Amino acid sequence: MNKYFRFILPAIAIAFLFNAAASETSAQDVLRKILKRMDDNNKSLTSLKSNIKMEKRDSVLGETDLSEGELNYLPGRSQKQIYVRIDWSKPIVEHLAVANGKYVLYRPKAKQAIVGKVDGAKNSAKTGGALAFMTMSKADLSANYKVDYLGDETVNGGVKTFHLKLTPIKTTSYKSADLWVDADGMPVQAKVVEKNNDTTTILLSDIKKNTTVKASVFTIDPPKDVKIVQG
Repeated sequence: MNKYFRFILPAIAIAFLFNAAASETSAQDVLRKILKRMDDNNKSLTSLKSNIKMEKRDSVLGETDLSEGELNYLPGRSQKQIYVRIDWSKPIVEHLAVANGKYVLYRPKAKQAIVGKVDGAKNSAKTGGALAFMTMSKADLSANYKVDYLGDETVNGGVKTFHLKLTPIKTTSYKSADLWVDADGMPVQAKVVEKNNDTTTILLSDIKKNTTVKASVFTIDPPKDVKIVQG
């Protein structure tokens, strides 16, 4: 199954000048403020459009695959109810739609459409999973992860962000995740570290919040001559 998903599917600690106890208190205060901003952003977000880049790195071979495209997103009451549409344009054209825990990956050049459940997806079809880190509520983060504030960093050529590390409390298929959150509480970058140390990094740019996104965008109807493959 892995061969179908080659391209598909998500820090420097700040040095305080105070003593260790004071630093810990300060870091926790900052973390609470960041999580509050993230929660406010999450609650106010009704839709999102942006450019998207995905970097997948193989820790053994030392090779990196980079994909670029456009993202449409509608939040849901749970992670399994979110709607995600990614139209990849580089290095190859692919269309990925995720809705209600299921996905369709249409590959025009191969005349193939791969369908399945997000929970069982591999590689790029798991992009929706990486994006889920960027839309979790404060309650979800607190209940499932040990969250650490690693400091302030600049990403994507100038966007100032807070860098958070998420360590799962329960057993998961990955080792950890990192989030980079802007001043408005919007996560703009996420990195997922697998147990074998492979990484998937998602970066959003040119973000447009709460603009019109039609539900029909998340439906992919491949041509009749396309082969349907169960993922």
